[in-house]
Amino acid sequence: MASTLVRIKRIYEPAVKSDGYRILVDRLWPRGVSKAAARIDLWMRDIAPSTALRRWFNHDPAKWEEFCERYRTELREQQPLLDAVRQQAKDGPVTLVYSARDERFNQAVALKLVLKQSITRKRSTT
Repeated sequence: MASTLVRIKRIYEPAVKSDGYRILVDRLWPRGVSKAAARIDLWMRDIAPSTALRRWFNHDPAKWEEFCERYRTELREQQPLLDAVRQQAKDGPVTLVYSARDERFNQAVALKLVLKQSITRKRSTT
């Protein structure tokens, strides 16, 4: 899976064909967005950070590095979901959709980093 096949996008931005397979990676459904307008192919609630981690982080840039480490730890228990995203990306573009206002410090950015790092590791061991 090329990392260019995994993208991130706010749910409030219009869905376009080039998004490919759209996966919502929030634990809660975004406010003010109908399911029809969201055009989500799959809602992966369990790949999102735990409620406790999300509340602790609160999109504070000063906590970003620690958030990424804690989230990565949580994702170790969600390996089948990570594998599903990787598998889907083999078939075409995947867009990780999120609702956070902060476009730089959110779970979709962290999740994309985890996916990219695990792919790099797999390539280097083969």
